[in-house]
Amino acid sequence: FKMCPGRVLCKLPCSGEKEVDLAVQSAKAAFKIWSQMSGMERCRVMLEAARIIREQREEIATMETINNGKSIFEARVDIDVSWQCLEYYAGLAGSLAGEHIQLPGGSFGYTRREPLGVCVGIGAWNYPFQIACWKSGPALACGNAMVFKPSPFTPISVVRLAEIFTEAGVPKGLFNVVQGGVATGQFLCQHPDVAKISFTGSVPTGVKIMEMAAKGIKPVTLELGGKSPLIIFSDADLDNAVKGALMANFLTQGEVCCNGTRVFVERKILDTFTKEVVKRTQKIKIGDPLLEDTRMGALINRPHLNRVQGFIKQAKEQGAEVLCGGDLYVPDDPKLKNGYYMRPCVLGNCKDDMTCVKEEIFGPVMAILPFDTEEEVVERANATKFGLAGGVFTRDIQKAHRVVAALKAGMCFINNYNVSPVELPFGGYKSSGFGRENGRAAIEYYSQLKTVCVEMGDVESVF
Repeated sequence: FKMCPGRVLCKLPCSGEKEVDLAVQSAKAAFKIWSQMSGMERCRVMLEAARIIREQREEIATMETINNGKSIFEARVDIDVSWQCLEYYAGLAGSLAGEHIQLPGGSFGYTRREPLGVCVGIGAWNYPFQIACWKSGPALACGNAMVFKPSPFTPISVVRLAEIFTEAGVPKGLFNVVQGGVATGQFLCQHPDVAKISFTGSVPTGVKIMEMAAKGIKPVTLELGGKSPLIIFSDADLDNAVKGALMANFLTQGEVCCNGTRVFVERKILDTFTKEVVKRTQKIKIGDPLLEDTRMGALINRPHLNRVQGFIKQAKEQGAEVLCGGDLYVPDDPKLKNGYYMRPCVLGNCKDDMTCVKEEIFGPVMAILPFDTEEEVVERANATKFGLAGGVFTRDIQKAHRVVAALKAGMCFINNYNVSPVELPFGGYKSSGFGRENGRAAIEYYSQLKTVCVEMGDVESVF
């Protein structure tokens, strides 16, 4: 592999209705085998897949960096999260069970936790390999098969995951990959043999997927966008809060759904905090993402770069002040001159009604907003259609728990940000979607409960 900024890496044919049907039928056949295996048998196969990913960490991370544009430093973390995810759900596979309920007269009932069937996963381009593992881990642990469609902007690394599952010993066709855009996604969502859809992406696309799923009464998991608040109180450890703000805004070039892009700072430390954030933002090393010291790579494509730039232009027109960055960046290396680079941007003098504060930008753009009281900032933090994440930095632990309890968001952080251990459920409130990835909670969304009632005496008939 080598970096080819601004150039086509490869071309893949889109899967049409015929190819989607073949993938679903292949998965359906594999499901019959996989679902009859014991949890421990599935566990062993998934552990082997995790081992292969761990062993090939560097190769897969390099592939992901070229696939997406993020720094190799971050890509390695993504791959570590991926194998940890498969290990975690491998561990749960053998423990999935129902319960026994004693009824009068010696009768009893029991429940069975059963797989759904063929599940569809539709991924986003910001964490291609990791999202595929987040969806396939619980799906396969529960005994399901999966057909996965990556974003057409990042089609490469998920194919490697499919190969790894095959190497690990899953039945042929258990994890299938189809390539394409909107039409391919529609064929998947409308296929009669698909039992469930899990989607990560934008709110408008999530609405369309939910509409299609409704016609087939298919359960859905939607992990959608966000405009999350990050609240910095004056009693916070300033150095830690600044680190948190950078982590909450500039990972993967700011292309992260749960980023804390509305940074509320208590007025008495506004100037000090802002000065330090700007200073550290200006030091972020941009450039070739395959170099070890690069901390910010290129945005996903030219249209998206133009969109992010448009938000910054509009912010200035509405009265925001660009404190640093926001302009295009051209690396010294001539082979990178056509890359989609920009300098990370910090916006000051922001107001709650500005477009840059209300809408998800999905780029390296931080908006700083002052506040005076806890009650005020909680109300402003919740004044959004989104509810994916939220963060609080303070030394007052009672205040921290009080504020996160009041935040209408599914994933909250105290004195850190953008930490997503696989053991903890991840997902949003309101327009940010529903259902959960990760943790034991995901098992609920990839299985169904059957109740069995056993009568030990004669039937008490009313007839």
